[in-house]
Amino acid sequence: MSFAKASVRDAEVAGKRVLVRVDFNVPLDGGRVADDTRIRAALPTIELLRERGASVVLVSHLGRPKGRVDEALSMRPVAERLGELLGTEVKLAPGVVGIEAESESLGLNSGDVMLLENVRFEPGETENDGDLADSLGRLADLYVNDAFGTAHRAHASTEGVAHRLPGYAGLLLEKEVEELGRVVESPRRPLVVVLGGAKVSDKVGVIDRFLELADRILIGGAMCFSFFRSQGSPTGDSLVEEEGVQLAAEALDRARDSDCELDLPTDLVLGREFDAETEVKAGEGIVVPDGWMGLDIGPATATAYAEAIGAAGTVLWNGPMGAFELPPFAAGTRAVAEAVAASPATTVVGGGDSVAALQQFGLAEKVDWVSTGGGASLELLEGKKLPGVEALRNV
Repeated sequence: MSFAKASVRDAEVAGKRVLVRVDFNVPLDGGRVADDTRIRAALPTIELLRERGASVVLVSHLGRPKGRVDEALSMRPVAERLGELLGTEVKLAPGVVGIEAESESLGLNSGDVMLLENVRFEPGETENDGDLADSLGRLADLYVNDAFGTAHRAHASTEGVAHRLPGYAGLLLEKEVEELGRVVESPRRPLVVVLGGAKVSDKVGVIDRFLELADRILIGGAMCFSFFRSQGSPTGDSLVEEEGVQLAAEALDRARDSDCELDLPTDLVLGREFDAETEVKAGEGIVVPDGWMGLDIGPATATAYAEAIGAAGTVLWNGPMGAFELPPFAAGTRAVAEAVAASPATTVVGGGDSVAALQQFGLAEKVDWVSTGGGASLELLEGKKLPGVEALRNV
């Protein structure tokens, strides 16, 4: 996919202050970063800017402080971990914006890196407040968005500030749009899309898009129970998204009129409760009796899905097949993850839970592209415009 936005690699940055929106929304544990994957993903853009003589002002959110200062969600541990990865001090600004932050940004030398405090400490961030966007704009000469995971949000630090400063795409954001765009625009055939997770409503836009584009869609996770309910099949105590039942019925109708095959599980793994120690029953079709809940696709389905993935030219996977965090119900997701990792196809995985599963099974390095964006990747695949991308300069 040709990327029609100006790239950071083409920006004149020597001697300039560059405000970079990154996605450092990382898990913390005891005041330390528990998983630095997202920090590492931003390093190429940060290093490029430093090598070319820019001073770098980073801005990110962390958690959901809802417009109030919450010391437990301070960016301090992130600044420390980033400094370790870069091998240089990363200053933590005294706040997000204001006279002190402006003074600190003006005092930066070429190659210096400063991280602003959590941008969601500011109530105007999620409201795309113009005054906050103005204040962010005063911290730099140029703007770079490298936070693909938040590019679907029109916030002050993702969209508003891009109208105050010349805006460029970071290396990660550019790569994300290109890799996901290739799945939609020029996939090797057959294109097999594997969709899991809990809610049909979250994925119906992707289902609709790929009924037109894909050769096969494989459904797993709790969302399959909305499909089963729409067909009149008993779902017992399984998690069913009620508003998803009608959406599932409509998707099945559209599938019948399309050239794409929509596959549902043919067997399930059942549990009495959502618990690793619960009584388990497997491989007895899709009827879920009262007192039981479906918590994974069954072995026959896992085998069939793995075969489809192995025969694909392109695979897109978003969403786990079951409650993979519970060992008795991890086999379906593991089978899909292993098939994706072993497939000769071009493989693209998106969504936090799918990525977490790949990491849990030690397979993340064996996939062609692991997307950092959950909602952003889904919206891009649906064909929606992402505000954080649209606001950047055109080539």
